[in-house]
Amino acid sequence: MHNSNPWDYSRGSDRSRVYYQVTLDGGALSMGVTFSTHDHIAHIQLNRPEAKNALDPKSLVELYEAWKTVRDDPEVRVALLSSAVPDIFCAGMDLKSTMPLVMRIREPENDVERKMIEEPEILSNALLRDFEIDKPIVAAVHGYCLTGGWELVMATDIRIASEDAIFQMREARYAMMPTAGATVRLPRMIPYAAAMEILLTGKEVPAAQLLQWGFLNRVVPRDRLLQVAEEFAAQIAENGPLAVQAIKKSVREGMGLSLKEALAKEMEIGLPIFLTEDAREGPRAFKEKRKPVYKGR
Repeated sequence: MHNSNPWDYSRGSDRSRVYYQVTLDGGALSMGVTFSTHDHIAHIQLNRPEAKNALDPKSLVELYEAWKTVRDDPEVRVALLSSAVPDIFCAGMDLKSTMPLVMRIREPENDVERKMIEEPEILSNALLRDFEIDKPIVAAVHGYCLTGGWELVMATDIRIASEDAIFQMREARYAMMPTAGATVRLPRMIPYAAAMEILLTGKEVPAAQLLQWGFLNRVVPRDRLLQVAEEFAAQIAENGPLAVQAIKKSVREGMGLSLKEALAKEMEIGLPIFLTEDAREGPRAFKEKRKPVYKGR
């Protein structure tokens, strides 16, 4: 049956699991990104095995919708980003579909591509270039994590990698420049010389080196990757959600300020947290030796 709205998202009724599916010209497309929620954790998985998780227009739109849900759904307290493809996290931008479209080498051929052209912020927001989400994001990375895929990981808060993970910014090799945040974020996350080496040479960087530079939180055996990442996400989800969001917001907004301005910003963001129901529930639960029940208010 032809759908009168070719750009349609359907949302499952089960609160523990949420599905997004793009329909195009009346037919459902296979999903490049799968999304589900459980126990206040949003699970976002790149799932385009036929293209090594290269980000085509459809995948980017699905990522954009996923991040909007993470931001706007009060039941979501933390997001976990991973790959469902066994041998790779993300190959970066799809050079056959996305880049020619973005560079205007070809015209859009379907509703998804027309949507991207009409709303250019979809591309940058999908990669979290300048898309503000106060809820923490945990990344679980295995295999190759390339170019735009690595820039997406740069925008996350907790980063776990498997021992086989390899990171690479290839743009300079192709006479291009990374524009999803790498030249801004990476020199602020690791030593300047190390960041410039990565960006200017385009060479592969193993997870162990990035752990040494402080970019990664943990490097673990491949078979423990998701377990460790889920443990981080679960621990964050158990904490007071308003406090967690305020902490991330204070860190994000204070980084570009002077010390005095940042301290004032911290107080501005933090004081209202002490007036919440959750802030009363936490100490009460501790006193009563029970697990707190936080309601996000």
